[in-house]
Amino acid sequence: MQKKTIGLVLIVLGILMMAYTGFNFVTKEKVVDFGPIEISQKTNHPVQWSPILGVALLIGGTFLTLSKKKD
Repeated sequence: MQKKTIGLVLIVLGILMMAYTGFNFVTKEKVVDFGPIEISQKTNHPVQWSPILGVALLIGGTFLTLSKKKD
Protein backbone atom coordinates (compact mmCIF):
# COMPACT_ATOMS: atom_id res chain seq x y z
CA MET A 1 0.00 0.00 0.00
CA GLN A 2 1.06 3.52 -0.55
CA LYS A 3 1.80 5.88 2.31
CA LYS A 4 -0.93 8.28 1.21
CA THR A 5 -3.59 5.56 1.26
CA ILE A 6 -2.57 4.43 4.74
CA GLY A 7 -2.48 8.07 5.82
CA LEU A 8 -6.02 8.69 4.57
CA VAL A 9 -7.28 5.55 6.35
CA LEU A 10 -5.64 6.75 9.59
CA ILE A 11 -7.21 10.19 9.20
CA VAL A 12 -10.69 8.70 8.77
CA LEU A 13 -10.17 6.34 11.74
CA GLY A 14 -8.90 9.23 13.85
CA ILE A 15 -11.95 11.37 13.08
CA LEU A 16 -14.31 8.48 13.83
CA MET A 17 -12.52 7.67 17.10
CA MET A 18 -12.79 11.30 18.20
CA ALA A 19 -16.49 11.46 17.31
CA TYR A 20 -17.44 8.09 18.82
CA THR A 21 -15.47 7.33 21.99
CA GLY A 22 -16.74 3.78 22.25
CA PHE A 23 -19.53 1.35 21.63
CA ASN A 24 -21.56 -1.20 23.55
CA PHE A 25 -22.49 -4.75 22.62
CA VAL A 26 -24.92 -7.07 24.39
CA THR A 27 -24.60 -10.81 24.89
CA LYS A 28 -27.40 -13.12 25.92
CA GLU A 29 -26.64 -15.99 28.30
CA LYS A 30 -28.86 -18.79 29.58
CA VAL A 31 -29.02 -18.74 33.38
CA VAL A 32 -31.68 -21.42 33.94
CA ASP A 33 -32.75 -24.09 31.45
CA PHE A 34 -35.20 -26.36 33.24
CA GLY A 35 -37.47 -28.08 30.74
CA PRO A 36 -39.97 -25.56 29.36
CA ILE A 37 -38.64 -22.83 31.69
CA GLU A 38 -35.75 -20.84 30.33
CA ILE A 39 -34.31 -17.73 31.96
CA SER A 40 -31.78 -15.60 30.10
CA GLN A 41 -29.62 -12.71 31.18
CA LYS A 42 -28.47 -9.90 28.91
CA THR A 43 -25.05 -8.48 29.71
CA ASN A 44 -23.70 -5.16 28.40
CA HIS A 45 -20.06 -5.04 27.37
CA PRO A 46 -18.85 -1.45 26.86
CA VAL A 47 -15.74 -0.85 24.76
CA GLN A 48 -14.23 2.58 25.40
CA TRP A 49 -11.15 4.41 24.16
CA SER A 50 -9.67 7.82 24.75
CA PRO A 51 -10.26 10.57 22.17
CA ILE A 52 -6.52 11.26 22.49
CA LEU A 53 -5.93 8.05 20.54
CA GLY A 54 -8.09 9.48 17.73
CA VAL A 55 -6.06 12.71 17.74
CA ALA A 56 -2.83 10.69 17.55
CA LEU A 57 -4.16 8.71 14.55
CA LEU A 58 -5.29 11.93 12.88
CA ILE A 59 -1.85 13.53 13.32
CA GLY A 60 -0.03 10.40 12.13
CA GLY A 61 -2.29 10.08 9.11
CA THR A 62 -1.80 13.72 8.22
CA PHE A 63 1.97 13.30 8.50
CA LEU A 64 1.93 10.24 6.22
CA THR A 65 -0.36 11.91 3.69
CA LEU A 66 1.67 15.11 3.46
CA SER A 67 5.16 13.56 3.55
CA LYS A 68 7.17 13.39 0.35
CA LYS A 69 8.12 10.02 -1.10
CA LYS A 70 11.88 9.36 -0.89
CA ASP A 71 13.41 7.24 -3.64
